[in-house]
Amino acid sequence: MSVRSAEEFEAYLRSIGEKRYHHLHPFNERMHAGELSEAEFRGWVRNRFYYQMNLPKKDAFILTKLPGRDDRRRWITRITDHDGRTGDEGGLEKWVRLGKEVGLSREELYDVDTVLPGVRFAVDAYVDFCRQKPWLEAVASALTELFAPGLLSRRITDVQRHYPWIAAEGLEYFRARLTQQPKDIAHLLELVIENAKTEEQQEACARALEFKCDVLWSLLDAVELAYRKSS
Repeated sequence: MSVRSAEEFEAYLRSIGEKRYHHLHPFNERMHAGELSEAEFRGWVRNRFYYQMNLPKKDAFILTKLPGRDDRRRWITRITDHDGRTGDEGGLEKWVRLGKEVGLSREELYDVDTVLPGVRFAVDAYVDFCRQKPWLEAVASALTELFAPGLLSRRITDVQRHYPWIAAEGLEYFRARLTQQPKDIAHLLELVIENAKTEEQQEACARALEFKCDVLWSLLDAVELAYRKSS
């Protein structure tokens, strides 16, 4: 196998997500079909928050390794998008609002001791991956964002249709990400496509993306097992 062209490499990366992204997970499919109980939806929000609260940490690890000043300036907006800034509450606070709408307090969301072990293991493994791996592989692991906008759009529509007990205000996180993600995705592709110049680097990036798909899939496995049994 030879080095792929930019177009071939991007198509290769996208093909991974088409087969392995968590939009195909049975839990996500049931969510969008309106089949989750309140306990299941609440359990997903509670445990997904552990992933959300760790995103700024993994992005901080990547930030310290990016070699260029301009890329660091662009990457740091990911942290402020989640942690907030003056005049903007940030993604974490928007997720807290979602938690409130499904019956979870701020204290419950931030209580890491009540996170499902499988969720904690998967998320911690992702943060550690970004801490230990070379910056290019760490960045490539975030390429799951390529496949997120379509899922986010569906989530807003389907939650409003099937779960009327969740107020529209609770979905602001997903609406905000629809406007934030295009710049993030453009930067991700630029970094990975332009810097993965050898066959070995391209394959390492692909394996990093597969790993991240597995993290997201494992998170839903844990939630499905824990809450479907009790619903």
